Amino acid sequence: MKTLIQKIHLEEHQSFACRSYRTPDFETNWHKHEEFELILLAEGYGTAMIGDYIGEYKPGDIYFLAGNLPHWFKKQHHKMTGCSVVLHFKQNIFGKELLQLPELESINDLLKKNDGIQIQPKLTKEISAIIYEMESLKGFQRIGLLLQCLQKISTSPHYVTVTQNFESTNENINPAIEKIIDFSFKRYLTPITLQQVADVAAMSIPTFCRFFKKNIKKTYFDFIQDLRISHACKLLTNSNKPVMEICYESGYNSWAHFSKQFKQVKKMTPSGFRKEFEGKTNV
Repeated sequence: MKTLIQKIHLEEHQSFACRSYRTPDFETNWHKHEEFELILLAEGYGTAMIGDYIGEYKPGDIYFLAGNLPHWFKKQHHKMTGCSVVLHFKQNIFGKELLQLPELESINDLLKKNDGIQIQPKLTKEISAIIYEMESLKGFQRIGLLLQCLQKISTSPHYVTVTQNFESTNENINPAIEKIIDFSFKRYLTPITLQQVADVAAMSIPTFCRFFKKNIKKTYFDFIQDLRISHACKLLTNSNKPVMEICYESGYNSWAHFSKQFKQVKKMTPSGFRKEFEGKTNV
C-alpha cells in the first residue's frame, strides 16, 4: 500500500509553512494532509482535482483547501514548468480561545468547513499580494498577514465552493489509483471501456467500480465526463474554434451527447459559456 498522507515540514520557530514549490517539487500526485492549504498557482497550466471537483487551472489562480481534502494539481504537459506559492497551517494554529473572539467569527466559521474553494478575480490580486509578502517575512508579521488573508477570504463574496463536505475515509490508497488517473489523462479524449481501465487497475469490473467510487466519490464515467467538459471549457475560452469542432476534439462523437453533458456540468450551453467568459474579460 502507498500512503496518501503528505507530511508538511515546518522551519524552526515557525507555526506554519509558506514557501514556493517549482518543478520538480511542484509535482505531487493525488494526496492529502491534515493542514489547511492556501495555494497560489504562479506558473503552468493544467487540471485541478480537488475532492470530487475537476477543472482547469492557470497562472494567478488561488485555491483554499480544508485539511485532509485530497487534491492534485496536474500539469498539462510533463515538460512544462510548474510553480506555486503555498501556505500550510493546522486548524488549531490560533488555539480555541482566540477564534472565539467576536472579531474573528468569520475566520472561525471558515475553518470549520470541510470545503475546497476557488478565489475569484476580484479578490485574487489582494490575496496574491499578501501571499508573496508573507513568503519573505519572519516572526510576528507572518501571523498578522495570515489573519488578514483569512479575514479577507472569510468576509468576501468573491469565491466559489468547488467541493463541499468531501469525506476522505482512507488513510492509505492502493497505488492503482495513480495508474488509473495517469491512464485516464492519456486516453480521456478517446473511447474508453470499463474493461480497459479495470485491466489497468488489475481488478474485475465490479471491484474497480467500487474502488474508484470509494476513493474519488464519483463513478469512473462521471470522472471522464468532467475531464472532457473541462477540456472543452479550455478550448471555448482559449480558442476561436467553432463549438461543433470543440465537441469532437473533446472526446465526443455526438453533438447531442456533448451538449447534454455540458449543460449538466456547467448549467449552461457551450455557446453561453463562451459568451459569459468573453463578457467577463471585456469588463
